[in-house]
Amino acid sequence: MLLKGLKVLEHATYIAAPGAGGIMADWGADVVKIEPPGGDPIRQFFESIGADASVNPVFDLDNRGKRSIILDASKPSGRDLVRRLATDIDVFLTNVRPGGLKRAGLDYESLAAINPRLVYASVTGYGLNGPDADKPGFDIAAFWARSGMAAMTAPRGMEPFPLRTAMGDHVTSMATVGGIMAALYEREKTGKGRLVEASLLRAATYALGSDMAIQHAFGRLASNRSRPDAINPIANFFQTQDGQWVCITPRQGSADWAPLCRAAKAEHLIQDPRFSSSKLRRENGPALVAALDNAFAALSFAQLAAALDDADIVWSPVQSAAQAAADPQLLAAGGVVETPLPGGGTAKAPGGPLRFPGLDDGPKGPAPGPGAHTRAVLQAAGLSAADIEALLAAGVAKESP
Repeated sequence: MLLKGLKVLEHATYIAAPGAGGIMADWGADVVKIEPPGGDPIRQFFESIGADASVNPVFDLDNRGKRSIILDASKPSGRDLVRRLATDIDVFLTNVRPGGLKRAGLDYESLAAINPRLVYASVTGYGLNGPDADKPGFDIAAFWARSGMAAMTAPRGMEPFPLRTAMGDHVTSMATVGGIMAALYEREKTGKGRLVEASLLRAATYALGSDMAIQHAFGRLASNRSRPDAINPIANFFQTQDGQWVCITPRQGSADWAPLCRAAKAEHLIQDPRFSSSKLRRENGPALVAALDNAFAALSFAQLAAALDDADIVWSPVQSAAQAAADPQLLAAGGVVETPLPGGGTAKAPGGPLRFPGLDDGPKGPAPGPGAHTRAVLQAAGLSAADIEALLAAGVAKESP
């Protein structure tokens, strides 16, 4: 296993930071998840929307293969326990707000003083500096709305709409793991750890990097548009005779213009003076989209797919979530894994973002119950049985019933 022997202490809730811990757990790291009394709130995801709470694949995805302990870090003895656990780990992963960590003595400077090799990964909504450093931020606020993504994604004139569940969180999770790996590589050379700072806002503006680069360079950005008004009319979505939508993504320039027309059995458009250059195609976009709509609507999906492949056009079917989950190519790429369940058996779930061919890079165990490993983790940290019982009796630590 890639990260076998790597010790990660996760003092985090919800998704962005636990998602990073989940990736490392898949790769073999020993991830101990500190949960607050009552457990990580994301355990109540389905209950909070009035749905069946007997299973929670949202929690399971980001927490499979971890060990869980419950500590009350609002109490001095709870904070002392976190510091004790941090003396013998490689990575401290947290999304607790910076001010609270500082007051608790769990900020980077405090933990680095007792563990100089520590790689300390902070995941926040807005970063560690600036007027909003201590502001709470879920992905729909910090990643989607504040970054400009919501505004530029909605077509011109349309009201903003929400992003899908935890999409921004998981982008940030991947970025966080990249930063942790870089810091661990540096530590191999220097012997010293460092602070790694990830934020939903910065991850979002990097994910929007091409558009944001245009914004910075020119001070303005074209809005998203409806199909007939697309900036490049052939970089678009079209529907076949049998109702299947396809996404066409032409290469730069005009290289794909004639091949696309031939594939759509619309050769007459190639010499149409309205569409003889990229500029004219843009100026006459609504007419071109209408003409291509007619052409695509005359072909079945199977006919069109074969023709587009023969022409080496970059394209894809527009799939539903159910279709994507069963896509043979996704399965071949390792994008669906069998996750162990606490009571035995497995359930299908998304694979991690990367694959290491020939290596076991999938789930190493089920998601833990809240506090399922409290006693074992505290014993491994050197606490006596009497000390553990005292902490449990005081409510500083808890374990599963």
